Amino acid sequence: MSTIPKGQPVAEKISPWPFVGMAGMAGTFFLNAASGLLAPWYGVVVLLLVWLGLLLLGFRWWTPHPVRLAWLPVVSLVLWFGIVIVGDIWLDWTA
Repeated sequence: MSTIPKGQPVAEKISPWPFVGMAGMAGTFFLNAASGLLAPWYGVVVLLLVWLGLLLLGFRWWTPHPVRLAWLPVVSLVLWFGIVIVGDIWLDWTA
């Protein structure tokens, strides 16, 4: 038997995963922003634009896909590593 009166809204349990994902995205921001030591200015701009796109995707996934949002920092880290390595090998980026 429910003790909630009729017509009263029921509070849903809040998932912690969106908060974990956004905290990770904040951490990867600093990694991307400090990439000026590894990449030229235009490379850093590309890295920050990729990060911004992932952040906007995270905003969109906040409620419908909270667990996916928790994986965005991992994707951001892998993309950062890949872009920096490709830039070093193919575009001759040097520190």
